[in-house]
Amino acid sequence: MKAIPLAAVLVTSLAFAEAPSTVAIRNARIVTVTGPVIAKGTIVLRNGLIAEVGENVSVPADAWVVEGEGLTVYPGLIDGLSTLGMDASPAGAGMIMPATGGRAALTAAAPPNTNPPSRGPEDRPLTTSWLKAADLIKTTDRRLELARNVGFTSAVTFPKTGIFAGQGAVINLAAERNADMVIVPSAGQYVTLATTSMGGGGFPSALFGTIAYIRQIYLDADRYKRVKAQYAASPLGLPRPEYDRALEGVIDSPRILLPASNQIQITRMIKFAAELKQKTILYGLHDGYKTAELVKASGLPVLVSLKWPEKARDGDPDEVEPMKTLEMRDKAPGTPAALAKQGVLFGFYSDAVDQPRDWFRAVKKAMDNGLPTTDALKAMTINIAQIYGVADRLGSIEKGKIANLVVTSGELLQERPPVKMIFIDGIKYEPTVEAPTPAAGGRTGGAPTTPPGGLN
Repeated sequence: MKAIPLAAVLVTSLAFAEAPSTVAIRNARIVTVTGPVIAKGTIVLRNGLIAEVGENVSVPADAWVVEGEGLTVYPGLIDGLSTLGMDASPAGAGMIMPATGGRAALTAAAPPNTNPPSRGPEDRPLTTSWLKAADLIKTTDRRLELARNVGFTSAVTFPKTGIFAGQGAVINLAAERNADMVIVPSAGQYVTLATTSMGGGGFPSALFGTIAYIRQIYLDADRYKRVKAQYAASPLGLPRPEYDRALEGVIDSPRILLPASNQIQITRMIKFAAELKQKTILYGLHDGYKTAELVKASGLPVLVSLKWPEKARDGDPDEVEPMKTLEMRDKAPGTPAALAKQGVLFGFYSDAVDQPRDWFRAVKKAMDNGLPTTDALKAMTINIAQIYGVADRLGSIEKGKIANLVVTSGELLQERPPVKMIFIDGIKYEPTVEAPTPAAGGRTGGAPTTPPGGLN
């Protein structure tokens, strides 16, 4: 057994070396999230999974040992809705007008307009439902390292352009190859209430048209499935069904994400989800402090944006703002506490907050407005895993789950998380404190820290 003490945080690039198949973190405080905190225990990681965890776990003879005295181990954090690993703004995309009026969560951009303006739903406007984030992610996205540095090990990442933007994927935030990052290739369909008002004209040019189009898509998808099934059962004498990749992408998606930021949108999207009869996640929820009971009654899980409403920095200082705007700005950070009190399943997402450390400032603001620390941690771990149906793999420290962990020298949920190391698929990484320098082979700082040439 070879023990390796905790090293100082690295500031230079490290050569990639084959990671040990077995790692043991011993004598550490372990926050399992789904069970009691283990004051002093050991976690054994083997072949990328959690092999053992507990107070009286023996350290295997072949393990690479991390001395955990004075350290705390948490499950790796998860961003519930992001573009991590992808180009956040596709090249050539044109901006479009939000169809919701006011604060539409995660306003999308229109795809490049290479076709005549759409005349109706049959033209599939602003739709790229067949796109898969799993096919678009890149290990070279620098934001992956920035997120890892503060304790994020996974994310649910989506294309975000158009009405039916595409299928998200549950990914890990580090791997040697793009494909190795993917945990679940199709996590859901990202839907916005975008219009063509500023994207070249055509249908839909208003919110009413966008909602009608979404409704029509699901009517078409139901008919499409029936026709295909009928043809597959007895094709003789029947015309071959026309292939529709837009409908194929919608049908392939196990759930949909609908935008719902203010009270009107939340109420509308709860009713719309019931009408569509699709497994649904609501995202945005800044007015959730007003509608927590309604959301609870709906049974829908929700993702709360960490981009709290703020006055625009370049806005007119003399502008008299509506009372609704001022109220949302003041009370939105109380939404997570209100949802937690009602027992709503909710998670957090970054929502274009540029710096990962700012995510923690936003979480701290929710905690200052009544959200218990335990609920805040669940909203960044097990809750998100449950929302996307991957709680059997991610979100807590349990035997058999993927070995995604964050190790700290203190409490994780603070403005500057004291992250000492993270493990993704059982491979140890250490955060950088300076801008990363490209390493040989294109890798950057924060690469796996297994010593070259084996264990020392």
